[in-house]
Amino acid sequence: MPKKTIEEFKVEYLQVMDETGKVDTKLMPKLSKEEIIKMYKLMVLTRTMDEKIFLLQRQGRMGTYGLSLGQEASAVGSAMALQEDDWVFPSFREHGVFIVRGFPISQYMLYWAGDERGAKIPEHINMMPPAVPVGTQIPHAVGRAWAMKLRREKAVAVAYFGDGATSRGDFHEGMNFAGVFKLPCVFLCQNNQWAISVPVSRQTSAKTLAQKAIAYGFEGIRVDGNDIFAVYSAVKEAVDKARSGGGPTLIECFTYRIGDHTTSDDQKKYRNQEEVEAWKKKDPIKRLELYMKKKKILTDTEREDTWKAASEKIEQAVKDFENIPKQQPEEMFKHLYAVMPAELDEQMKEMQEIENEKDGNITSDDKSSSKNDDTKTGVAR
Repeated sequence: MPKKTIEEFKVEYLQVMDETGKVDTKLMPKLSKEEIIKMYKLMVLTRTMDEKIFLLQRQGRMGTYGLSLGQEASAVGSAMALQEDDWVFPSFREHGVFIVRGFPISQYMLYWAGDERGAKIPEHINMMPPAVPVGTQIPHAVGRAWAMKLRREKAVAVAYFGDGATSRGDFHEGMNFAGVFKLPCVFLCQNNQWAISVPVSRQTSAKTLAQKAIAYGFEGIRVDGNDIFAVYSAVKEAVDKARSGGGPTLIECFTYRIGDHTTSDDQKKYRNQEEVEAWKKKDPIKRLELYMKKKKILTDTEREDTWKAASEKIEQAVKDFENIPKQQPEEMFKHLYAVMPAELDEQMKEMQEIENEKDGNITSDDKSSSKNDDTKTGVAR
């Protein structure tokens, strides 16, 4: 008996604006002049912050950091398609998403300086702190989406991750769960084609990452990740669909990581520099500038003013960040659990005793009492 075709699939690719700034008017999303200018300013601000934090890291004023150079359209375009009530679950390269959502830049710098307080999200912002472990934020986003569906909330959860995360169990488990229960969740993969030194060709033999959604029963689409209009359009359609009960979508933003994986990496050891130079010509900010100039909504003077204003804003954020009072050591204990477990509370108090002893704030009687307590409890100094 001959084989029968029981199902066929396709993966679409979306590009609205090419590298010269030319757009397909049939695909162009409905955006006002003001919204396009806002997109541009937010991308410029993202890159300016990115470059400044990189310099601060090199000066020893910041911790290890992962640049988002060349990926601004994927972050800003996607975040602008969201509503305030939607929840965001980022990885560690979504700097533009934090800026769009209104996260204080000085506090974001605090996070990358290794200060626990930098991970505290303001109450009015529906997002989680950066997730450095690969893929762990995906099940969290799915869990939030499930809760929103059970509560009949008209909101969407968005999980951001890189191409390397698609090789993790968290990705497949999260996608399968979201597909089975038709959850209001959008999976946004920033495929920058390199997971540290591992190219995407070593992650999968599939032609696209978008097609992985097919196995879990929902739509996957690849978009030009350096085209902010394409990213916005795809995400807007996906969140509208999820919000109305249509279930999840996987969006693969096909982009490129221009810089090193992080400030502790050297991409020249494993990448062809001709490839890097070729992708620099696809710069998402330059592309939007070309479009805006053709449409006469950006002059050379306005361009210079935009970059200058972004620089001034970031310099002020640096001053605000460096003027924040020094973190107290006990802060490292306070933000891991909603209610601190007894053992952590005990460790924090012990540390405070040691700090007080160093400062000469404990009397000899207190020290004697402390030693007796240690003998009883078996606490090792």
